[in-house]
Amino acid sequence: MLILALDGALSRCSAALWCDGAILAEATRDAARGQAALLPPMVADLLERSGLAAAALDAVAVGVGPGGFTGLRAALSLAEGIAAGAGVSLIGVTTGEAMVAALPQWQRRGRAVWSAIDNKRGSIVLERFAVDSATPSGPPEVFALDALPRPDGAAAITGDAAAPVAARLAARELDVMLTDSRLPEASALAAVAAARLSGALPPRAAVPLYAEPPAVRGA
Repeated sequence: MLILALDGALSRCSAALWCDGAILAEATRDAARGQAALLPPMVADLLERSGLAAAALDAVAVGVGPGGFTGLRAALSLAEGIAAGAGVSLIGVTTGEAMVAALPQWQRRGRAVWSAIDNKRGSIVLERFAVDSATPSGPPEVFALDALPRPDGAAAITGDAAAPVAARLAARELDVMLTDSRLPEASALAAVAAARLSGALPPRAAVPLYAEPPAVRGA
């Protein structure tokens, strides 16, 4: 099974070619803006390096957020075009799902996972995952940093707002672990998509996942 995965939800563009559990090629570029210009040549380079054409793909996976409006739309538009041209399925993966998939098992054992994203408006967007769950418990929620809910037991914190969230929870003497999973990676996103294709995870449409109305900014 050959999957092309791409993501532009946060301040990193990433793309990966995944085949039966192995990464054939991947690329990342840290960039808060400009995803629409960065992602297409990144994908073209991966296919060229792998000696493959888009027609060989079995599916295309794309990050659906939470994240920035412009980056999400750039990645989704590109993914939709590639999937339509190749005649293959388009699979959505949330930002939190990708970051949870990237965590080593020892960091997840016995812990819930919170994916904490800075919404750039002074608040935190949380995707919350129960212990041993690969999918969020509900839709993303917005909280002020000083009004975070209390985890039900130990929690591992991921996302670009992980550091302040973990610090705030630790100050309340809660059992939290600050992880190194801060930005989604296309390789992990591809693994989630493969689980969706196999039926191990429920399907998710490739549509933007917003916790609040987007604040549109230039690319």
